[in-house]
Amino acid sequence: MSPHPPTGASAGPAALAAVAAGGAAGALLRWSVGEVVTTGNALVVATAVVNVVGSFALAALPALRVVRRTPLLQLGLGPGLLGGFTTLSAASEQTRSLLDAGRVPAAAALVVLTLGASLVAVALARRRWPQEPGPDRPREQHR
Repeated sequence: MSPHPPTGASAGPAALAAVAAGGAAGALLRWSVGEVVTTGNALVVATAVVNVVGSFALAALPALRVVRRTPLLQLGLGPGLLGGFTTLSAASEQTRSLLDAGRVPAAAALVVLTLGASLVAVALARRRWPQEPGPDRPREQHR
C-alpha cells in the first residue's frame, strides 16, 4: 500500500478528511502506547513493536477487498491511521538519546532491529496475502 492516493482517489476534501481522521486516531493510539510504557528500555522496545506491527498491517491492508475497492478507506487506514501510529521520529529521537548517553550498541540495535524486523513483517504480510493484480498493479513476473 502506497502512501500516495490510490488510482481514482480524489485529492479533494474527502481524501483530506479521511487521512486527517485516520492520522488523528493513529496518533492517539501511538500516544497511548507512550503513556503506558514511559521510560527506559521498555519504551525503546514499545517503539520498535509499534513500527513493526504498523509495517505488517500496512503491508496486509491490500488483502482486504473492501480496502482495495474503497480509495477513501485506503487513505484513512494507510497513510492516515497507520501513518499516524508508526513513528520514525520517536525511533530517531530514542536513537539520539541512546547515543547521547553513550549507549552505542543499544542505539545500533534499535536502528538495525527496527528496520530489519519491519522489513521482515512486510515480507511476511505480503507472502501471506499476495497483492492481487489490478488495473494499477500488473501481475508480477517471476523469472
